[in-house]
Amino acid sequence: MFNADLMFSSKTDLHATPRDFYAEIDAEFSFDVDVCALPDNTKCRRFFSPEMDGLKQEWVGTCWMNPPYGRTINNWVRKAYESSLSGATVVGLLPARTDTAWFHDYCYGKAELRFIRGRLKFGDAKNSAPFPSVLVIWRAASQQTKEAA
Repeated sequence: MFNADLMFSSKTDLHATPRDFYAEIDAEFSFDVDVCALPDNTKCRRFFSPEMDGLKQEWVGTCWMNPPYGRTINNWVRKAYESSLSGATVVGLLPARTDTAWFHDYCYGKAELRFIRGRLKFGDAKNSAPFPSVLVIWRAASQQTKEAA
């Protein structure tokens, strides 16, 4: 069950995507799969649970990604970037940590960045997140070529 107190403590790196925010993004992208979800917070009918380990799955189509924001975030961001090179479009909700290696290696100059104004309220939290967020859009390599033409 969702525990808001736990969500915003240092005890977890999971942040459930706000429903209204997701609905707006899904209306634009029509997601096929949620690549890192829990059964009780998935945003898509098709999803990869922790037991399935989304990092070991092939990401195809249009993918939604709101990864754990802890030490493994680099692995998720790298997988999103590499999946776009293989033909997937991946849209990720990430903390706006522009000073990190993962941001420079896999986001900046390699994806569309949409910085979120204000702070999101994740899940059923009463308070806003203590960090800013960014929507990162890695378009399939085929889409990048078409848009550049």
